[in-house]
Amino acid sequence: MPGNSLAFCVLVGPDYAGKSSALSRLRRSDLPWRILSVDDDQLAPEHALLARLRRDVVREVAGRAGAWSPDFLATMLQTAAVHLRDRLAEQPATPTVVDSYYYKLLAKARLAGADGSALLGWWRTFPQPRRVLYLDVAPEVAWQRSGAGAALNRLEHYGELPNWDGFRRYQNDLAKTMHDEISHLPVTVVQQQDDPDLTAESIRKVLEDELG
Repeated sequence: MPGNSLAFCVLVGPDYAGKSSALSRLRRSDLPWRILSVDDDQLAPEHALLARLRRDVVREVAGRAGAWSPDFLATMLQTAAVHLRDRLAEQPATPTVVDSYYYKLLAKARLAGADGSALLGWWRTFPQPRRVLYLDVAPEVAWQRSGAGAALNRLEHYGELPNWDGFRRYQNDLAKTMHDEISHLPVTVVQQQDDPDLTAESIRKVLEDELG
């Protein structure tokens, strides 16, 4: 991207698309890419606060309708977005793959009602990736992967309780919103595959071409 000196790509997709599984496989390989994520098992011990915050945001903020404003939710989600931005800046020349970056957080904040928050405009000024890899998944498959809703949290479906209709509508809206946020960037769609190893291999091939 013009004016972007950071050597990074972003992997994004709907909930239960398989990003974490694919990135775990890439991390275990001998490839020379740094992988950044706010998943619990990918955070350094000194950044464990983010894992605790994320659990509390889902349970205490998103899970209590009306108790907190959408702007407050966006403020809490911002901790993860800024963390990833800061980690990128530490090694700007190192080829890096970022899990979702701020795009998925921004989309979820928009769907929660924070569309007009100034915070979201600030996130959009963060350094932009060379390429976005969009890991696709059909809502029906994602629903199965969630244990028919058993594993869902409050930021993965519409309605107070998880059900297929609320999940399907939310995931379709999430996908549309994420596509809206990345529409100005080069995007490669990685089609849904049932084998995580095949998914990781498809991602690896795109990254090799892009990052060298």
